[in-house]
Amino acid sequence: GYIMSNNELVQRLKPTATWKDLTLPEAELKHLKDIAEHIKHKRIATRPFGQPGRPLPSAGVIALFAGPSGTSKTLAAEVLANQLNHPLYRVDMSHVVSKYIGETEKNLQRVFDTAIKAGAILLFDEADALFGKRSEVNDGHDRFANQEVSYLFQRMEAFQGFSILSSNMKTKIDPAFLKRIHFVIKISS
Repeated sequence: GYIMSNNELVQRLKPTATWKDLTLPEAELKHLKDIAEHIKHKRIATRPFGQPGRPLPSAGVIALFAGPSGTSKTLAAEVLANQLNHPLYRVDMSHVVSKYIGETEKNLQRVFDTAIKAGAILLFDEADALFGKRSEVNDGHDRFANQEVSYLFQRMEAFQGFSILSSNMKTKIDPAFLKRIHFVIKISS
């Protein structure tokens, strides 16, 4: 079950899941365990797909869990939160993203303020709601969508915690933003 905070943008999940609850291929499981170790020790970890890890600043760690709907992305986030002994706040991006200029940033500000107070790990669920709006910049609104994604990344990088983006990968994430993600994990079952 989850607790709704006074902020309707965030659901507090009660992570009780453990590694045994994840039925993932060995490689995916190992990547998740690497993240847990990395955050515990803030040491240089190796990125998936053989890319050398980059040392992290003291600022936030950002992971992308990518896979079709119905895969264990939320469960994987719960296991990590449980392992790291932090509350997990699930953010429904479709509620956060607003068609009104400036509203999305205000909503994100509230989400981060709530997480900082609670020492929570943030799971940005349905992140495609934000990334999906980024197409070739051909009208004013696309430019704002782009600013919103930039703002999210700035906040995740400044956040002294762990942020997870969950995406069904139906939309392409701009390579400029992908570069700012420390761990990319494809979750396939």
